[in-house]
Amino acid sequence: MGLVVPIEIRTERLSLRPWRAEDAQALHGILVANYEHLAPWIPARVATPAIVPLLAERLAAFGAEFEADREWRFAMLTSDERTILGEVDLFPRSATGRVALPDADRAEIGYWIRADETGRGFVTEAVVAIVDVARRTGRFNHLEIRCDARNAPSAAVPRRLGFELATTTDEPPASPDSAGVQLQIWNLDLSNSLT
Repeated sequence: MGLVVPIEIRTERLSLRPWRAEDAQALHGILVANYEHLAPWIPARVATPAIVPLLAERLAAFGAEFEADREWRFAMLTSDERTILGEVDLFPRSATGRVALPDADRAEIGYWIRADETGRGFVTEAVVAIVDVARRTGRFNHLEIRCDARNAPSAAVPRRLGFELATTTDEPPASPDSAGVQLQIWNLDLSNSLT
């Protein structure tokens, strides 16, 4: 299919690149320190700190998925690449959920950032770069950002970037001891710019 998603994206303050197994040690410390900050908003399999060897395997698998054009998870780092700030992702989707790229007509953008770096515009800067990448592929009709309505900082990103709130749905709790989610789905129409 030949989708061209760059292996590295540079913005004014950020370096975005695929995760590497050698990021596991630094990421482990971030996940431990940020578990309470991240756990309410992102999947447990991402937020829960795994032991470093298992985390290295997970990151290597993310890199393989990236290389195979199945999903693109970028480590979000400072421009000097010394500090991991979080992650920004692009996932192929259809109306029914995440799918293989040949079945996708849209893509979903996801992101998280460590607590001590919130409020500095890093996520917005990263999402702007990912929107540009998705637009340049010429493959997707629109982009989606999905977030819990209770997560005001996360919902501010699509609002700030011109996404429109398409719907809010009540999702059931993942477990009996957790709260349900008011899932907001934000859309950005790319169909006018496809070539």
